[in-house]
Amino acid sequence: MIVLITGTSSGVGLATAVTAARAGCTVVATMRDTSRSAELREAADDAGVTLDVRRLDVTDGPSIDACLAGVRQDYGRLDALVNNAGVSNSDPTMEMSTMEALRATLEVDFFGVIAVSRVAMPLLRAAGGRLLTVGSVHGIVGQPFNEAYSAAKFAVEGFMEGLAPVAAAHGVRVSLVVPGFVRDTRFGRFPDINRTTIQAASGPYAPDFAAYLDWVCGPDLEGAGQSKWEVAQTLVRTLTDPDPPFRVPTSAWVAGYVKPKLADPDGAAVQTLARGWIGAGG
Repeated sequence: MIVLITGTSSGVGLATAVTAARAGCTVVATMRDTSRSAELREAADDAGVTLDVRRLDVTDGPSIDACLAGVRQDYGRLDALVNNAGVSNSDPTMEMSTMEALRATLEVDFFGVIAVSRVAMPLLRAAGGRLLTVGSVHGIVGQPFNEAYSAAKFAVEGFMEGLAPVAAAHGVRVSLVVPGFVRDTRFGRFPDINRTTIQAASGPYAPDFAAYLDWVCGPDLEGAGQSKWEVAQTLVRTLTDPDPPFRVPTSAWVAGYVKPKLADPDGAAVQTLARGWIGAGG
């Protein structure tokens, strides 16, 4: 299986690249800046696997085109795409952020996913392949003080849910893998931003933000965190599942967290309904 993964310089992307390679996949591990590949290469060496590291910036159309053209030329096929690349918005509220920062979050976390997927789709159709996207619990349950990130992940959820029945009719299985809190990554962590600095920038929302942080750091979220390797294992299992569901939580905690919002936890009911709309049957 030839698998292309975005955002592999660290975190879940790095772990997924290594885990997929260990499972026997040929992995094209992409990142915006290949000079930041040392951590990935070290992890691959430690695991005894080889990765094909290439540049791909999800916000740069020519780099997407060049990367996918290179995969087509060198391998003749692409069996799976894992959309993992993403950014976090560090501003505490919509009012405290700038429109530029809000748009930048959507540009990477939503439009970047679509940009890579649409270029990869002809290759995936030809291979009868898989399109996996890393979603988030924040794309199902809107998160206070994470409005831009939640909006981007909600958009990804809706786009992929709409795409899935059409893609399936042409041989491509679409799945959204939904993690919760991943404890051993740098995602959403900023060296110069902490509880004190964000609260100071929160204006009238400072008391609300303080209460929110108490909840995040409190007993309600005990057991919520996973390692990046656990999330990666779920992604690779979904890649190789002969009949993957549309929505795949990465843990029992995630499944419980989104349960109040979802009457259709794995998306099967909506997918069955939507297939009828396009004449694809049940």
